[in-house]
Amino acid sequence: MPKRVDNPPMNLLEQSYVPEILRGLGKTVGHFFRGLSGTNYHNEMDAWFLEKGNVTLQYPEEKQPYAPRYRAQHRLMLREDGHVRCVACMCCSTICPANCIHITAAEHDDPSIEKYPEQFVIDELRCIHCGFCVEACPCDAIRMDTGEHVRVFTERDEAYFDRNELASRGALSAAVQGGDPMWREEEADGEGERSSPERAQS
Repeated sequence: MPKRVDNPPMNLLEQSYVPEILRGLGKTVGHFFRGLSGTNYHNEMDAWFLEKGNVTLQYPEEKQPYAPRYRAQHRLMLREDGHVRCVACMCCSTICPANCIHITAAEHDDPSIEKYPEQFVIDELRCIHCGFCVEACPCDAIRMDTGEHVRVFTERDEAYFDRNELASRGALSAAVQGGDPMWREEEADGEGERSSPERAQS
């Protein structure tokens, strides 16, 4: 059974709430002017959650360090020849839950490269920064490790980031384009070894 707690009776001034309102306003005004002074008054308080100092961060002059896995603005990685690593496989645009990636594929002049993105556009206003495109890409062609916020847009058209703009933040990738070709030979040899006993049994 719950225990009943009797509140202490309030006098006439407390019932009017005027003194308590003035006391709260005084505390708020005091914090306001202390913040304007620029002094780190939190260090004067013995509290573990206030050891970082003033709550307000002077952004953009001061920036909070981001975690290494922070999903920031997109970029397209490059090959050794300076072209984007994307082969227009449509994995990123297919898995994107916001449908903000639009790719137009075209045939590449290099016969060793099947396709390339003639158009690669990301609508940053629709993007929810889930990182699915980075996880789905088999070529390490798109990343979100720039550590940069998406800039503020004044026009709707400015939110469309095309291939050249995304590639301007890119860099060379250490990943092997198309994967390691040795695994295909090893897998083929393994299948041949497994098929030999099966043939003998048949």
